[in-house]
Amino acid sequence: MTQIRPVQVHFDDLDAMGLLHNSRYALLVERAISAFWTERGWAFDPSVSAFPDVYLAVREFKITYHAPIVGAGEVLVEFWLDRMGTSSGVYGFRVMSADGCTTHADGHRVNVNLDPATLRPAPFSEAIREAATPLMRPVPTPG
Repeated sequence: MTQIRPVQVHFDDLDAMGLLHNSRYALLVERAISAFWTERGWAFDPSVSAFPDVYLAVREFKITYHAPIVGAGEVLVEFWLDRMGTSSGVYGFRVMSADGCTTHADGHRVNVNLDPATLRPAPFSEAIREAATPLMRPVPTPG
């Protein structure tokens, strides 16, 4: 299943030509995904988070640009989980116009859950796996 979230492009996100700066696409994706998890009880402070065992680092971020975003305003970010392994998850995403008709960029992001003491990969808990269920893309059945 996918989630679609509105995200604001601010004036300071733009480059000298008035286009969304290439580095800001990742920020839009981050804002959308963070909003999803915050609604489910995740917090940056593990002492108040519903998922205290989550300590994520981005391992890979790939973006393909299709059409520039011009000016400030609202865009949509669609995202989903393609895969959730023992300690890593692969998000797919699209950044779209506010009406959903134009895909500005798409790509994927790989997150790794770390043990905060050792900074080595650590398994996801069942609680985080259950909370991630609405993001899991269905695996096509052969046929």
